[in-house]
Amino acid sequence: MPKNLAALALGASLLLTSAAWSAPPPIEVEALFTDAAVLQIYGERKMLKAGQSYKGVTLVAAYSRTATIKVDGETMVVGVSRRIGTRYEAVESKVVSIPRDAKMQYQTTASINGRSMAVLVDTGANIVAMNSNHAKALGVDPAAGSPTRVETASGSVAARLVSLGSVDVGGIRVDNVEATVVEGEFPSIILLGMTYLRHVKMQETGGVLSLSRAW
Repeated sequence: MPKNLAALALGASLLLTSAAWSAPPPIEVEALFTDAAVLQIYGERKMLKAGQSYKGVTLVAAYSRTATIKVDGETMVVGVSRRIGTRYEAVESKVVSIPRDAKMQYQTTASINGRSMAVLVDTGANIVAMNSNHAKALGVDPAAGSPTRVETASGSVAARLVSLGSVDVGGIRVDNVEATVVEGEFPSIILLGMTYLRHVKMQETGGVLSLSRAW
């Protein structure tokens, strides 16, 4: 082989080798917890809590099924065993838009235990809440739940803590959602609280609330 061609071949080989070594290995989500995740970062296993960073990777938030991660200025929502590298491909995502109504509230319809119910998005409620009539319509037996108390505008009232099989808003489904059942007519509409909302990303723009989640 002529010397000039040999030199070009050697140079190309060195460039390919250098590129292979310089490309960062993928980042992988190994396990998820509430506000924490176990990640493989550049070949190292690292457990990060929400807000912590390691080698340029920041765990923004973590839930039971997804984690929000920031890498090189790019924020992404990923699930367990999702690999992230320089050729990151966005995972399939679902976005639900809820317009604000005349009362300045975000109301929509949710499928709860497979049944359609009106709900009010309430970030101030730490749990999904409903009254006894809602529970009956959903086939939920409050007596099977554990006693608890909830705070209302009128003070603390007795309630029952139950588990809903599923809550689905526009195709964003969360299973085994904790909820409270209050005897009587309060709340008049089911409050979609944080036991559901913590599993989705929320963004409000121009009077429209967007819920999203990636798989």
